[in-house]
Amino acid sequence: MPREIDEAWVEEAIARYRRIESLRDEFDRAARATEVTVRSPDGLVEVVVTAAGEVTEVRVVGNLQGRGNRDLSVSLTTTIAAAADAARWARDKLRAETFADYPPLGES
Repeated sequence: MPREIDEAWVEEAIARYRRIESLRDEFDRAARATEVTVRSPDGLVEVVVTAAGEVTEVRVVGNLQGRGNRDLSVSLTTTIAAAADAARWARDKLRAETFADYPPLGES
């Protein structure tokens, strides 16, 4: 037995889909525009990363005097790892703000 199509439900679903797509585009733009700066524990290196995960700048801000290649390598590695965590944090915060009205699937 054929079912009737609920046109109002279909229209609402299409509108919600378009709104979610618009929010996703807004989120993507915000993630690319949001930057987080992370400094190494020893103060030698700063890394700037976007919430989208793109490293946009690496700066040596501390004094290299008395430090070897190994010291610089450790500072870079540590700071880039921390920058990746900071990017995830920023992305999660943006996602929560952007999609606050849309709980994950399976939640009501």
